[in-house]
Amino acid sequence: MAEARRTLVAAGIPDVEAALDADVLARHVLGFDRAAVLTRMREPELDGFAPRFTALVKRRARREPVAYITGEREFWGVPFEVTPGVLIPRPETELIVEEAIAAFAAAPPDPIIDVGTGSGCLAVALAREFAHAHVIATDISEAALEVARRNAARHGVGGRIHFLRADLLEGIAARADLIVSNPPYVASRDADTLPPDVREYEPHVALFAGEEGLETYRRLLPSARARLKPGGRLVVEVGYDQHARVEALAAGSGWRLIHSRKDLQDITRTLSFTIDEP
Repeated sequence: MAEARRTLVAAGIPDVEAALDADVLARHVLGFDRAAVLTRMREPELDGFAPRFTALVKRRARREPVAYITGEREFWGVPFEVTPGVLIPRPETELIVEEAIAAFAAAPPDPIIDVGTGSGCLAVALAREFAHAHVIATDISEAALEVARRNAARHGVGGRIHFLRADLLEGIAARADLIVSNPPYVASRDADTLPPDVREYEPHVALFAGEEGLETYRRLLPSARARLKPGGRLVVEVGYDQHARVEALAAGSGWRLIHSRKDLQDITRTLSFTIDEP
């Protein structure tokens, strides 16, 4: 493990992250959870462990994300399949689920629309939290929708989620109580500043949204008004320096900001809007 950590640090991965990555990769090869590793760490090394582990460490040293190597990432407390065809779920996206739960504590939303579902993490998490809700989940990528369908089936909510290949809200006639989206929002001009783990491996269609990173909001905000029920909510994730600009775009499209949430770094990440009725 120490040698694996040194290999990853030499590849440019910070020391703490390198140690965590080595641990995750070792457990993946062994098929152990963390508790099993702690209780069995003094046992002799299993046959075949070293070459398999070394191969995975080499992949990580080339900056391939751990989630793509293991094929899995946890979101909202449950595991999700991930492939290079979908964006890897991030902890900050869980703020959308938190906001939805808080906003609809009195009366659960139905239906819900998840725009740009990717792995399906938001659609599945919301279907699990709102046990009777129906969800429409869109994505422009059929490869992403295939992953999302498998995740929905895995967590027992496939029967309540309709997956639709569409550009944003294209082709949807239903009106929803809740629309959520973690859209592409990275500015194309910032591509070179991204870590190679992101820039070279994650799908660009799920990352980039024009020179300023705002193009998807410019299209989503006007179209979402026609798909929301009176009193409903639109909850979106934004980039680290975008909340004021997205709020201004929303106001220009007839939205009113109700609430925002910050991540653990005190960065505003989630904006919750309702239609600003005259």
